[in-house]
Amino acid sequence: MLLSYQECLDKYGNDYQLKKEIGKGNIFLREKGIYSTLRNVSELDVIMRKYPKTVCTGQSAYYYHSLTDVIPDHYYLASRRTDTRIKDPRIRQSFLKDEIFEAGIVQIRYNDSDIRIYDRERMLIELMRFRSKMPMDYYKEIINSYRRIIFELDFGSVEDYASMFKNGANLMSMIQMEVL
Repeated sequence: MLLSYQECLDKYGNDYQLKKEIGKGNIFLREKGIYSTLRNVSELDVIMRKYPKTVCTGQSAYYYHSLTDVIPDHYYLASRRTDTRIKDPRIRQSFLKDEIFEAGIVQIRYNDSDIRIYDRERMLIELMRFRSKMPMDYYKEIINSYRRIIFELDFGSVEDYASMFKNGANLMSMIQMEVL
């Protein structure tokens, strides 16, 4: 279980007692401000705990949704425009307007980690929006994955997400040509 510094202080009383518990091996410092009761914790758990207001998107989301087998080099996280910039070299952050940030956020379990992530329908819209910025073979792999799961998708949600963008009709026509 991961704990913040404040949660550790609440549990152990003060900083001195916390350091004693670390010395005994009852608790482990993972990163600044993040502690664990387990010796081994996944980096994904630490990232999700450290940045709880963010949402997995982009290459990370495609990988966690099993739409590609390409392991991302970084963690791709989306946050609101008003949020603080994350200065972590492992993370690629994108900023979204409040109106579109909340749409499609779900919680999934991936290898015993709970992840805040955009659903597959929202990621289909993101794929169409940013298709020109990704390598063609990567794009084709994800499109083929969407074609395989076409009957699992909720196209009402896809239309709702597309309508949030200025070029929503254009996005829907691209989806019809590429996926359907």
